[in-house]
Amino acid sequence: MGKLFGLIVIGGLAYGGLYFYYGVSVKQAIEQQLDARGFDAIQVERVDFPVTAPLSQDTRLAATLDYRGAEATLDIRVIGHPVFSDEITLELDGLQSLSLTLGTPN
Repeated sequence: MGKLFGLIVIGGLAYGGLYFYYGVSVKQAIEQQLDARGFDAIQVERVDFPVTAPLSQDTRLAATLDYRGAEATLDIRVIGHPVFSDEITLELDGLQSLSLTLGTPN
């Protein structure tokens, strides 16, 4: 019973590390695509993806981008695996939300 519990804990830690690194890799890939198109001032604030995303070669995620007080959440489709594959494709699926801040921030 102790060995099984140990394997479960090790598997959970390994998957947690993969999940974290997947998020970092996707964020870097989005930033690279923005920089390549001349959108250097846009910052990737957050990337939200399902728990099962690191197990898939084709997943949909939401990326929150910030540009001078304007915040937009985009639906993005990732084809390929950003951790285990050299080539991935990012496709813009749509705009979820757009938030503009007028005036000085508090």
